[in-house]
Amino acid sequence: MTLPNIDPHNSLPEPDPLAAEHSARLLDKIHCEINENGGALSFARFMNLALYAPGLGYYRAGTRKFGPGGDFITAPELSPLFSRCLARQCREILNQTGGAILELGAGTGIMAADILQELRALDALPERYFILELSAELRERQRQTLTERTPGLVERASWLDALPEPGFRGVILGNEVLDALPVERFRITADGPRRLVVVSDAGDSANRSAARLAWAEGAEDPAVTEAVARIETDIGQRLPEAYTSEYAPQLAAWTRAVAEPLAAGAVLLIDYGYSRREYYHPERADGTLLCHYRHRVHADPLRLPGLQDITASVDFTAVADAARAAGLQVIGYAGQNYFLFGCGLMELLAQADAADTVRYLEQVRQVKLLTLPGEMGERFKVIGLTRNLDGPLCGFSFRDERYRL
Repeated sequence: MTLPNIDPHNSLPEPDPLAAEHSARLLDKIHCEINENGGALSFARFMNLALYAPGLGYYRAGTRKFGPGGDFITAPELSPLFSRCLARQCREILNQTGGAILELGAGTGIMAADILQELRALDALPERYFILELSAELRERQRQTLTERTPGLVERASWLDALPEPGFRGVILGNEVLDALPVERFRITADGPRRLVVVSDAGDSANRSAARLAWAEGAEDPAVTEAVARIETDIGQRLPEAYTSEYAPQLAAWTRAVAEPLAAGAVLLIDYGYSRREYYHPERADGTLLCHYRHRVHADPLRLPGLQDITASVDFTAVADAARAAGLQVIGYAGQNYFLFGCGLMELLAQADAADTVRYLEQVRQVKLLTLPGEMGERFKVIGLTRNLDGPLCGFSFRDERYRL
């Protein structure tokens, strides 16, 4: 997604009555869990409820999320050039493995449609294009997008409820998936690292429905202490007192699950994030947690549960470590700009008709948004993970920064 400047005043627009009622139902569920769990929830559990509670969580309800009418815009919606480049990387992999493409969470379906369209033009269509999508509303939107944008190809798409069985050959794509994995928040105190938890704050009211959510410091927790100790060992220094950040406890299990079906091919993950040393830099003392609501960005995840996206930047060193532990090879790591250049972005731009000034200048604008360091170019990274695949990959031919991991 594009990352506008953070709103320092948290001046968010009020939700309409229907949306407010939806959020209130989820808030009541969260308060109930807090009470059932001794008065506090780990932030990872809260984030899981806020994003994935059946029928209520942000990604499991029917609210519009993507595009100008939603909360954020992703690279595939910004420009078809992004997906056309990705299609060329898929073609290179499929030429070795044959098989299919599996997209993890396909948003509106625009990326799937543009990849299939480009692969048809290159005479390199996959056997199938699988989409793993839990939201019924998004599945319908994806089907509609494919029907409208890729006539004759929607039959090649199939929707899955779970990852495929072992034996999958081809490409697994995850664009802005990792940033939505629930994270634990921690703070360094004089007595050591402490988990930050979510509690109910009733204020002056005895009415639970009027209570708000608030942060609190939890007791010492061996899992948090161990995680922070590992981070400090890897970066070669102690984190200072009051330093606040996060880590994704489910990342290793998620990576194992994604790796398990892959017999031959590649996993390509695109997201905003850093290497571990950059992620836990002393100057990044408030962590990376961000929320997106109606194209406004703020840092308060306890507001509007169920109505806003909650994300954290990706620790790509942790991704690489988890991939190796799952039996995958890390074949490349680069900024999105360099990956797109390696996949032929400028050649695709050169194919545009410069005489059609309006259209050509629009494509130039899109290229800038995708590649400039101050836009998406360096904020977003691409990591390539492979099994039984001969490298290198074209996406990492322009620059490969695995040495940073």
